[in-house]
Amino acid sequence: MREAAVLVTGGAKRVGAAIVRELHGAGMRVVVHYRASHAEAQALARELNATRPASAGIVQGDLADTASLPALVEEAASRFGRLDGLVNNASGFRPTPFATLTPADWEELSATNLRAPMFLAKAAAAHLAHAGGAIVNVVDIHAERPLRDFTAYSVAKAGLAGLTRSLALELAPAVRVNGVSPGAILWPEPDDAFPPEERARITAQTPLRRTGRPEDIAGAVKYLLLDAPFVTGQILAVDGGRSIAL
Repeated sequence: MREAAVLVTGGAKRVGAAIVRELHGAGMRVVVHYRASHAEAQALARELNATRPASAGIVQGDLADTASLPALVEEAASRFGRLDGLVNNASGFRPTPFATLTPADWEELSATNLRAPMFLAKAAAAHLAHAGGAIVNVVDIHAERPLRDFTAYSVAKAGLAGLTRSLALELAPAVRVNGVSPGAILWPEPDDAFPPEERARITAQTPLRRTGRPEDIAGAVKYLLLDAPFVTGQILAVDGGRSIAL
């Protein structure tokens, strides 16, 4: 799939940008999706095009607008005349304590974390099947072990884990579908969601006694997208061992 084209949602910043750089470095052409981070997406595309001309593009879209997703996929596929990979990286994350959880909270976090990956995959399926391509969903270790006060997020990510396995069946044999489940990689923004004492507790609970790097997730995505031709329906935890210690 090298010299092929991949769409990375939420690819302008943080872990998404690391994924984009990793796949571009492996020879892929990349389409960087963003919602509001236009300047960051443009800067990243310029950086990559400076090293390999006409190898990176950007596409804007609100993933909560389900009706717009087919057009977003078609725009991405038209950038390089093909679409070989889809990385569903974009995610909404914020606390929703159960006592105050509202339908709007549920809808907002489900839309980005579960509904968008499903309908992006549906829109991209024909392109990916034609290319013999693959999907990688960025899940979360809290899909298996829910995070207290983050009910809507944890349940949406659990749904994404289930969707990953279901799509692996639905799209086989032409398209492989796998997931990566990060542990503590970059602390979320704003940084008050995890105060220093909670960060220290999480780090101490992690067998490798440190947080990970965005490049750790990017490497796992690259493996599943490019280097795992007989792997589908699997979710790889990249968490320093934390999921076995929870």
